[in-house]
Amino acid sequence: MATTQTSLNKFDFAAQLSKAGAQFRELNPKEPGQWPLLPKIAAWGAMAVAVIALGWPLLLSGADDELQVAREREPALKTEYQKKYAEAVNLAELQKQKEQVQEYVTQLEKQLPGKAEIDALLSDINQAGVGRGLQFELFRPGQVVPKDYYAELPISLKVSGKYHDIGSFAADIANLSRIVTLHNLVISPQAKDNAGLLSMEATARTYRYLDAAEVAEVKRAAAAAKKEKGK
Repeated sequence: MATTQTSLNKFDFAAQLSKAGAQFRELNPKEPGQWPLLPKIAAWGAMAVAVIALGWPLLLSGADDELQVAREREPALKTEYQKKYAEAVNLAELQKQKEQVQEYVTQLEKQLPGKAEIDALLSDINQAGVGRGLQFELFRPGQVVPKDYYAELPISLKVSGKYHDIGSFAADIANLSRIVTLHNLVISPQAKDNAGLLSMEATARTYRYLDAAEVAEVKRAAAAAKKEKGK
C-alpha cells in the first residue's frame, strides 16, 4: 500500500510539473497580457530581481557618498564642539569680560558729544586756540558724515602763531573731554614781515553718537542704496 501511494505522489508531481512547463511553451512575447498566470508571475519576478540588481549599486553609491560627506564633516564638528564646550565651561568668565567691554564702550560713548553738544564742542576748540594766543584765519565746520553708529564732523582749521603755541594748541585739542582728532597737518612759515610766526592748516574731526532714530535712518539709507545698486 505504501509503495502504491509513493508512486501516486511521484506521478502527481510529474504531472503538475509537466502542466506548469506547458504554460511556458509557445508564449507570444508580443502579447504578454495573454500569457497564463505562472509565466506572468515569473516575468514579474524576473523584472523585480533585475530592478533590484541594477538599483542596489546606485542606492549604495548614494549612501556611500553621504557617509563620506559625514566623515569629512566630523573633524569640523569636533572642533566646533570643543570650542562650544570651552565657552560653556568659561561662561562666567566670558560674561565678566563682556561686561567689562560694555563698560569700556559706554565710557567711549560718553566722550562722543550728542547732537545738542556739538556747538559747545566747537566753542571749546575755538577757545583752545584763542587761549594760546593763536589767530584763527579759518574755522569752518563741514558736512556731517553719518556712519553705522556714529557721525563724523570735519572742521577745516587754519591758525597762525608761535611754534610752541601751536604745539600747545594741538595738545589742548587732544586733552579735550570729547574726542577730537587732527588730520592733514601742514605747518609753514609766515611771510617775512611776520618772522617767527607759523601757519598751521589742519582738519579737525570730532565724532558724535547717533540716537536710535538716526541709526534706523542710516540703516534704511544703506538698504535702499544696496537695493538700487542691485538693479
